[in-house]
Amino acid sequence: MRRVLGAVALIGAVSLIAGAAKGTAEDAATAPAVKAAQAWLALVDAGKYGESWDAAAALFRGSVARDAWSAQVGAARPPLGKVLSRTLKSAKPAASLPGAPDGHYVVIQFDTVFEHKAAAVETVTPMLEKGGAWRVSGYFIR
Repeated sequence: MRRVLGAVALIGAVSLIAGAAKGTAEDAATAPAVKAAQAWLALVDAGKYGESWDAAAALFRGSVARDAWSAQVGAARPPLGKVLSRTLKSAKPAASLPGAPDGHYVVIQFDTVFEHKAAAVETVTPMLEKGGAWRVSGYFIR
């Protein structure tokens, strides 16, 4: 009986270590995209909407004009107030997204607390562009 329990404990420990290693590998693979998303969000948080458009992926810039983006985000963000906290919820690699060409994407969700909205989920989707830079191709607040 002790051998069986010992074997079960060992299998459980190996499973936990393998799961942790996988999580670490996934985290390392998505870290550059998360960093790019956070830098881009800092522009939006600072009200630098035109600069956020400039820093976005070509796909993003091709889908909305700079002035239109500034007007849209300028209408949506200020009523929420300042960002009080933003916590990474998930970062999932994707090769295909609806309405976008196949490529290398990371769909990132942040649990965000705004001054006037206690619970929001921001979804930021960076894509790997030619040349190796991660740039934001999509942004949604829910």
